[in-house]
Amino acid sequence: MKQLNLLWSGREYYSLENCLVDIEGLVLKVQSTIVGRYEHKLYYVHYSLSTDARGHTTSLRIDVQHNDQLVRHELLKDASGTWKYNGRERAEFNGCIDVDIPVTPFTNTLPIRRLRLGQKETAVIQVIYCDLLSNRIHSVRQRYTMISDTSYHYENIPNDFEATITVDDDGLVVDYPQLFKREAAIRSNYDFRSIIL
Repeated sequence: MKQLNLLWSGREYYSLENCLVDIEGLVLKVQSTIVGRYEHKLYYVHYSLSTDARGHTTSLRIDVQHNDQLVRHELLKDASGTWKYNGRERAEFNGCIDVDIPVTPFTNTLPIRRLRLGQKETAVIQVIYCDLLSNRIHSVRQRYTMISDTSYHYENIPNDFEATITVDDDGLVVDYPQLFKREAAIRSNYDFRSIIL
């Protein structure tokens, strides 16, 4: 088991994120806190996320404070693959394996680790896109292409946004041009899974 304490700075979102990750194979347990400023307003995000042994996201809880409102988003997937959002089934999320939170680079790690692409291989995936600053949760298509062991090309479909992301050996983002930069990655022996937030 590997435990990492990560710090990312956000360029567009003017943020700092302290992310605690527990890695055991494709199983990830994550607790993370983000503070930042966007469009002249401050925001706070805390999220916790879990994946199973296949690298599939099984749970995501997000608390976000923005526009003087505190909102909780909770996504849970059962053994049959059915997603519930805040306790209600959401059929439009059927087929989604990963989640994407635009204010963090961490969620790019999910498909990168899970897909295990070979060099120049490409995969198109359906993800649950959590646009927290617009308070909108919906399904989108994305494309990942492995350029090398440490770089992946990401495209949002059908938008024209794309970027080549640099990652480390664990698939964790080191540099996401114009959006995020990793400032620190420290090995930890502290069992942060016991933290209750």
